[in-house]
Amino acid sequence: MQQISRADPAPSRLRYRMNRLMLTPFYRIMLRVGLPFLVAVGGGSLWYSVQENRDAFWGMVVSARESFEQRPEFMVALMAIDGASDGVAEDIRKTLPVTFPVSSFDLPLDEMRDAVAKLDAVESARLRIRQGGVLQIDVVERVPTVVWRNETGLELLDRKGVHVGPVAHRGDQPALPLIVGLGADGHVPEALSLLAAAKPLWPRLRAVQRIGERRWDIVLDRDQRVMLPEDGAVQALERAIAMDQAVELLNRDLMAVDLRLPQRPTLRLTGYAVEELRRMKTMKVGDN
Repeated sequence: MQQISRADPAPSRLRYRMNRLMLTPFYRIMLRVGLPFLVAVGGGSLWYSVQENRDAFWGMVVSARESFEQRPEFMVALMAIDGASDGVAEDIRKTLPVTFPVSSFDLPLDEMRDAVAKLDAVESARLRIRQGGVLQIDVVERVPTVVWRNETGLELLDRKGVHVGPVAHRGDQPALPLIVGLGADGHVPEALSLLAAAKPLWPRLRAVQRIGERRWDIVLDRDQRVMLPEDGAVQALERAIAMDQAVELLNRDLMAVDLRLPQRPTLRLTGYAVEELRRMKTMKVGDN
């Protein structure tokens, strides 16, 4: 009887391993997703490596971006400034020379706000684009508190000593007190404390002067001075005012009340008072 040979139905070792590999989830994902992705990236990189293709691609991106940013709802046509005086508003417009209309995407609001805040007269600023295509600038101005006379002229300062702006003549700000001297702008809060303590002397007060960048003099009319110490100036001034109220000290022929040494206050007489005192002494000696 002849024997019939049949093919072995078992797969070969290579085919068996390929079938097992196809059943692996990671391999199936890589075959379905990873391979097409690599082909797409490779093809895109090859296309992008040509200079003409790169120029065309970025030209298309720029054109799409410009067409989006230039849409009417993103355009700014006006500037509105609130909280600023006419002069400060004009300075802001000069600081921000914006040509309207302009896309809101082309306005660096943070940089513009910093530029406005650097103006002497501006304490703080807030910029925003409001409905209707308006660049809104809300400003808080510095409030001038004193006039400072220095070597270059007159300056307005706020209560922290920050420069607000120049002033041409003292008479332009008659309601503000005057401080004088080198370095006085760095000690405005102390000067304001002295001015508050000197309220009974305001009708005669001319200025608060910084001496040697270390202490203050209260300057009154008739060229009188109250010379204050470096430390405890307010307390020393209050004692001088108390003496004046008790015995009308500052109504006498005095050039200065020197309080630099608290334990030994000194009175400086005027030339006329000195002559009168000498004359009185001479008369007393002659009488004897």
